[in-house]
Amino acid sequence: MIKLIAATARDQHRVREIAGVATRFGLGVLLARLGFAGEGDEPDGGVPLPRRTRLALEALGPSFVKIGQILATRGDLLPPEWIAELEQLHSDAPTLDFETIRAAVEEALGEPPEAAFARFDPIPLAAASMAQVHRAQLMDGREVVLKVRRPGIRKAMEADMRLIAELAALAERSSAEARRFEPVALARQLRQAMLEELDFTQEGRNADRIRADLTGQPGAVVPEIHWEWTSETLLVMDYIEGVKPLSAEALQERGIDPRAIAELGADLVIEMVLIHGRFHGDPHPGNLLCLPGNRLALLDLGSIGHVGPGRREEFLGFVMSLASGNPRALAETLALWSEGHGVPRRTIDRAAEQIVQRHGGGRIVMAEMVPDFLRLLREEGLVMPPDPLLVFKAFMTMDGVLARIAPGFDLSGAIRRAQARLIAERFAPGRLAASGGMLAWTLAGLGDDAPRLVRAAIRRIEAEPIGDAATAAAIRTGAGWIAGALIGGAVILASALALA
Repeated sequence: MIKLIAATARDQHRVREIAGVATRFGLGVLLARLGFAGEGDEPDGGVPLPRRTRLALEALGPSFVKIGQILATRGDLLPPEWIAELEQLHSDAPTLDFETIRAAVEEALGEPPEAAFARFDPIPLAAASMAQVHRAQLMDGREVVLKVRRPGIRKAMEADMRLIAELAALAERSSAEARRFEPVALARQLRQAMLEELDFTQEGRNADRIRADLTGQPGAVVPEIHWEWTSETLLVMDYIEGVKPLSAEALQERGIDPRAIAELGADLVIEMVLIHGRFHGDPHPGNLLCLPGNRLALLDLGSIGHVGPGRREEFLGFVMSLASGNPRALAETLALWSEGHGVPRRTIDRAAEQIVQRHGGGRIVMAEMVPDFLRLLREEGLVMPPDPLLVFKAFMTMDGVLARIAPGFDLSGAIRRAQARLIAERFAPGRLAASGGMLAWTLAGLGDDAPRLVRAAIRRIEAEPIGDAATAAAIRTGAGWIAGALIGGAVILASALALA
């Protein structure tokens, strides 16, 4: 079914396995559309193609599940029925008997778990295709969980990543439809994500960073990592018991205020995304726990999203433009996101006007606006960069969680209320000093280069005279003033920072 591929002999078995799964789920049509050879009839039973694709990805294991999860963020490329199906992807797997992984655990710990911990439960709490989780108790009485990587999983996933890179390159060469998804870039994104998730020390560092970012939020809880036991294949962290944010009634039964949790959840996602630029990329109810005292725990930080300062400002500008009903300002943000894709400006302006007409000028319901906005991008041929898409998904997911426990909660209103704080953060003394230092450094570099640049400009002018001597002299004088202004500006700014 798949005409691939310069696969090495060690990967040929996996190639046959992939082809067999594709055949079993009747994906010949999909493969043909993506530039591969498709053959065979579609299976009977009327199962939709998106569902068959999701089932096939689950059958192929964690590498392919991760591809589907990445694609589930691309509502600008895939229609809603595909997004809805891919969002259901999970990597659940049967639990392994502990004796089959005991050697790996003992190697990571340096001793048997029964010796390392006051109590260790060999019956797993849960399992996924990459790891399974066991409870234990430290010698000091604290309850912890051990996340154990499945033996052999890294070798299998590295083979998958090699094959996926080959498939991506072939699809990009063979299919115009596949090129819209930028499969080679998607394969690189997958490799980076998988390498991060395979190394459990990365998840530990993510948890430490997010916890440090949220020190000003006393209601935020991130499990503490026990580094003395943690390694690439084993993660030991605090056990947290709470209730998932599935309904207001479930929270109220535990003495938890749903409205307070909604406000805290909004504050956390706003702070993570718009202030720190480091955030939980998938804050769905399975990754959140509500605790007594109206606290909220963030779990499963194996892979987090990152967004730079420029993108944060663009996202905030998008929300503010939409809330104020300003299509012209919104179009400027869309134009930034569409750079390099050859989208006509009139198309961008039309898209901005339509989204403002439908959702602008008041309260923004993210869970309604974002899918409609992404559908509009598909129809108009606009393609967004992946980082703002991940931000949209994080806000939309959190908005959906908040709607379950506090119907009518306005996440966009929380963003508007946070605007003053965001401005204050931007102009905080420490940040101004850092920004000013960088500006002074840049200006100083320009000052160093200015004489050379002016001399080069004068040589160019002398080589190609412009009419009369008076014009040339005026240009030389202007260039000298520009160089002097650059040097003077650098000196003044550096002096001011030194005095500060």
